[in-house]
Amino acid sequence: MNRRENLKLLFTGSLGTGLLLTGCSPEQQALPENALLAGGTIGGRTEEEKQRDLELLSETFFIEDERKKLSTLVDIIMPKDDESPSATELKVVDFMEFMMKDQPGNQTRMRGGLMWLDFEADEKFGKSFNELSESEVIEIVDEVAWPDTAKPEYEGGVRWFNMLRNLTCSGYFSTPEGWKYMGYVGNTPNAWDGVPQEVMDKHGVKLEEKYIPQYLKMEDRGTVIEWDAEGNIIG
Repeated sequence: MNRRENLKLLFTGSLGTGLLLTGCSPEQQALPENALLAGGTIGGRTEEEKQRDLELLSETFFIEDERKKLSTLVDIIMPKDDESPSATELKVVDFMEFMMKDQPGNQTRMRGGLMWLDFEADEKFGKSFNELSESEVIEIVDEVAWPDTAKPEYEGGVRWFNMLRNLTCSGYFSTPEGWKYMGYVGNTPNAWDGVPQEVMDKHGVKLEEKYIPQYLKMEDRGTVIEWDAEGNIIG
């Protein structure tokens, strides 16, 4: 599977989780044991939210066998390339660990899918999923990764893999490296320097000379307008 195909599959379907989750890093500074849980911060997280995150981070959901399966799969979904790191390098499995505790309604589906991998591996190859070769893993993944061509008997596996893909991309694209990969620049103002001259020429229109000095120039776009006491622009 490649990145572009995965992004197409992700964004033409439903996104199971948000693309932004903050405050769930294991390195986050711990709050005092008796932190006052009241009020909030402007544009930030409330103390209640921070405390809850810390409580979830102190718990463990995935066992090592499951983490190994997930590490294999997330790097198939979002592998390392010349421009971006792999999903495991960005700790996407840690993101999933947090989300399983933050949204416990997904725990049964997730764990059931991870168990299914072993059943399928045993049926096809007579060994557990974590013992499979790369080509054998891809053979199982190909059965469930393409909803439009999957066999009816793999319908449950397809739904599970869709959830896994959503979580993988949600975790990946909630990191600075993921934002860079998408070309996301955040909430920044657009730059526009007017209708292109060739468009105005095509339609036979032009700017009136007397107004040109009053138009906003790109070099002045960061300048804050000042007003006098009577409401007139200064300068």
